[in-house]
Amino acid sequence: MRVLVTGSADGLGLAAAIELQKAGHDVVVHVRNRDRLDGVAEPVDAGAQVVVGDLAELEQVVALADQVNNLGRMDAVIHNAGVNEGSSILPVNVVAPYVLTASLQRPGRLVYLSSGMHRGGSTRLSGLDWSGRRATASYSDSKLFVTALSAAVARLWPDVLSNAVDPGWVPTRMGGPNAPDDLRLGHLTQEWLATSTDPAALTTGGYWRHQRRVEPHPAVGDEQFQDQLLEALSGVTGMSLA
Repeated sequence: MRVLVTGSADGLGLAAAIELQKAGHDVVVHVRNRDRLDGVAEPVDAGAQVVVGDLAELEQVVALADQVNNLGRMDAVIHNAGVNEGSSILPVNVVAPYVLTASLQRPGRLVYLSSGMHRGGSTRLSGLDWSGRRATASYSDSKLFVTALSAAVARLWPDVLSNAVDPGWVPTRMGGPNAPDDLRLGHLTQEWLATSTDPAALTTGGYWRHQRRVEPHPAVGDEQFQDQLLEALSGVTGMSLA
């Protein structure tokens, strides 16, 4: 299978890309800018293709989608890239996955990186600066939004397997060296959902932690909230999932 992994220069994204290659899959890795290319040297040396674009900048996300589409249709996309602080939280964690979802040739599987912290997120959509010029949302908010996006895609695109994953608090650059969870388990579920023929992995609309489906925040499955979120994202990007 051919899999795009965003945010592949380190952490869970890099680990997932390497493991997917070891399993025999074709991988497309993504880095924010060319200064980050050293971070994907291992998968690139093993044959991965690479695309470049800053997910905090809408124009660059659109250009990134063009780069990926020029490579051909992906079988799966793992929306791994994310930030946990600063004004780029909404653009990187929510807007970019939405734009890529709307713009890429439709894959068979979509995996969105969530967090257990999404349960502390707010459903407030008014007054948010989706451009990132101002910080108007928390990390928890952004993870609630992207989890609801995953569920909305599962509802609207029944021909696509769309799922969200809580990787746990793992010892990556973002998680910190003292994070208590297992690093391997942190990226295993993404790989499994993207490529496995296990019947459990061939399902959609789930929120997963360590290959077990668990219940997310109640707003995730609220179709009215999903539609309000999609309307807000369509308004700021000019793109629709229809």
